[in-house]
Amino acid sequence: MASQRDVKQRIDSIRNIRKITRAMEMVAAARLRRAEQRIAALRPYAGAIRRMTRQAAEAAGGDVGGLPILKEHETEGTVALLLVTADRGLAGAFNSQILRAGIRAAQDYEVDGKQVVFYASGRRGVSSLTFRNREPAGAYIGFTERPAYANAREIAQDLMTAYIDGKVDRVDVFYNGYVSPLVQEVRRETLLPLQHATILESPKDEDGEEEQDSGHHALVEYEPEPQAILERLVPDYVEISLYRSLLESSASELGARMTAMRNASENAGELIEDYTLEMNRARQAEITQEIMEVVAGAESLR
Repeated sequence: MASQRDVKQRIDSIRNIRKITRAMEMVAAARLRRAEQRIAALRPYAGAIRRMTRQAAEAAGGDVGGLPILKEHETEGTVALLLVTADRGLAGAFNSQILRAGIRAAQDYEVDGKQVVFYASGRRGVSSLTFRNREPAGAYIGFTERPAYANAREIAQDLMTAYIDGKVDRVDVFYNGYVSPLVQEVRRETLLPLQHATILESPKDEDGEEEQDSGHHALVEYEPEPQAILERLVPDYVEISLYRSLLESSASELGARMTAMRNASENAGELIEDYTLEMNRARQAEITQEIMEVVAGAESLR
């Protein structure tokens, strides 16, 4: 059994750790509220851009392939996977679940004979891919807790350039979608080519269910032609989609860290109780031993 001094040192160490985890939980909670506000402000605009792009693509019909950014490649030999992770850890399974999903998707593509090129946002994703000998073609770090639109534009420009130059034939993005401080879900979206992009799927309501078509469609006249509008909209669509992914991931990171630090504080409290009980038992054993020694000494003097 450990001595009282050893147990007391352990208790003091755990109390110091609990102070740190409580402080980190409070900081994450304060930043999370601001992140939620940024997501709420962006979602209507992001939804409008995606809706306009979808409507313009439907109006253009089969004529969307005349522009480089809209041209669907004949073969899908190389796929770009963007993994949106965090710069820091201590957030539970936040980073690992994105990495697992991305690596699993890469393995599925490789089984089909396709080549995979990784792009990563966040130090955790970059370092993990490098450790697995999958050096990312694009690494973007230093902004994951508070991403700016310029960060999304930088990533979007690299991905669109790679697609236009024929270096990649498809672009998928993996990120943690923010549901609540306790729930983050891994989401996978296709950005390019536009013909397979997620925006062309049936729109979903707030519960994730497909919305039913009412049968009423507004008559829209395009000036200039839908193809020219798409040429302008698609870059904005890619940028705003990536920006939304970065914001969702940022809020998810803060929610996951807040939850992880709360659990760590609760576990520290349980450890303190266990070690306090162990210290009391050790103290009682020492007192009992001293009493027995006194009694034995008194007996020997008779």
